[in-house]
Amino acid sequence: MKFIGSAVVLVLFLTSHGTTQEAKIAYRSMAPLSQYLMPRDAEISLARSAAPKSLSDDAEILILTEGGFQTTVKGRNGFVCMVARSWSADYDDPDFWDPKLHAPICYNALAARSQVPATVKRTQVVMAGGSPAQVRTAVEAAIKSGELNTAEVGSMAYMLSKQAYLNNRVGHWHSHLMFFTPETDPKSWGAGLTDSPVLGISYPKEHLTVFLIPVARWSDGTNSAEH
Repeated sequence: MKFIGSAVVLVLFLTSHGTTQEAKIAYRSMAPLSQYLMPRDAEISLARSAAPKSLSDDAEILILTEGGFQTTVKGRNGFVCMVARSWSADYDDPDFWDPKLHAPICYNALAARSQVPATVKRTQVVMAGGSPAQVRTAVEAAIKSGELNTAEVGSMAYMLSKQAYLNNRVGHWHSHLMFFTPETDPKSWGAGLTDSPVLGISYPKEHLTVFLIPVARWSDGTNSAEH
């Protein structure tokens, strides 16, 4: 299983067990920006659906505009919720430009310090006409220069929205939590071992390891196994 390879949303757009070469590529370049935009209130609602209302109602909300991601609701609890778009996928993901992909996510304050700026950086590059390779170069250079922070211990995010559409292979995938750590061996968490529910992968150039742990409920409290 493969996740997005950067310090951005990381892991939003999980591929299936097949390779990206086997998947059909619907968009080979960026579609018109208008296709990626959403009505303001609809995007706020979708962003908040990433986490339980007890958390997301007081979170800061970012939405995508013609000028990039911008804060539209000030938060009170340190969490930041947003809807990642297709260019937060891995650089060789066949759905990198597909405008129907939406990945609601709510970061805690620690994760927001590294992941939100990285998502903003990716968005700036693609809106300036950058290719996936140029996005990779820009993100890695920004991490190396210190422009972008690396993940801190305690960084995590909620991805519990049943309205998410992560890619054309897995659709909604599972309701899950994400943890971002300084680079470590995923096996130290038991990730990827037989019958372990934990998935993990390291990104050496970004000094990052990301873990995903599926959970039983969506943000509205319903059983995710029934969706």
